[in-house]
Amino acid sequence: MSTERAGVEAVVFDLDGLLLESEQEWSAAKRELTDKRGGTWTDAAEHEMLGMSSTEWSRYMRDQLDLPLEPEEISDAVVAILMRRYRDGLPLLPGANGAVRRIAARWPLGLASSSNREIIDLVLELSGWAELFRVTVSSEEVARGKPAPDVYVEAAKRLEASPERCVAVEDSSAGIGSAHTAGLAVVAIPNRAYPPDPVILDHADVVLDSLADLDQGVIERAAAPRFGGAAAARGDV
Repeated sequence: MSTERAGVEAVVFDLDGLLLESEQEWSAAKRELTDKRGGTWTDAAEHEMLGMSSTEWSRYMRDQLDLPLEPEEISDAVVAILMRRYRDGLPLLPGANGAVRRIAARWPLGLASSSNREIIDLVLELSGWAELFRVTVSSEEVARGKPAPDVYVEAAKRLEASPERCVAVEDSSAGIGSAHTAGLAVVAIPNRAYPPDPVILDHADVVLDSLADLDQGVIERAAAPRFGGAAAARGDV
């Protein structure tokens, strides 16, 4: 066994709310479509759709917001609005680029996102991260969105890594719950606009204040209890 395989095998990032200040952008796009096409937006809609896959939130918008479109049409229209917004200016969170590059210098990276495939690909293109992420998974490509574990299980599978030897970096209740249930160690960086439930946050192995604090040592610290301490996480044993 190589020393690298003795510890962390891969790191899997979330996207929305972690690397992008995008939850507000998604909500604005959904509300714009709802208002434009005669649906009824509610105060609860924004929170209730957090973490849902495109299949789930497009059905929610049809059924709960009375949007007179089929789910596929709703998803396509929201994505088109969001892509226009992103091309006007990608809302990267402070420290996102440095954090991704620091971690990519040591481990293979995956992305496990509730965003649609088109959005993931556009973000990687605009950010210059396409070569840094070995695999990307949209929750629309698995059976269930977050907080179900499916998207993280699939990301680990595509990375050819055991979930128990991967570390997730997440910001939300749904994402932390998804990664934890899938068996990954979790580094949580709570989004200030949409903070995770404190009970769910307790599942995180490490909690940080910002992406500026995310480095290789933090990843090793999150995983260390699984491998008999920090030395094992570094691949020293």
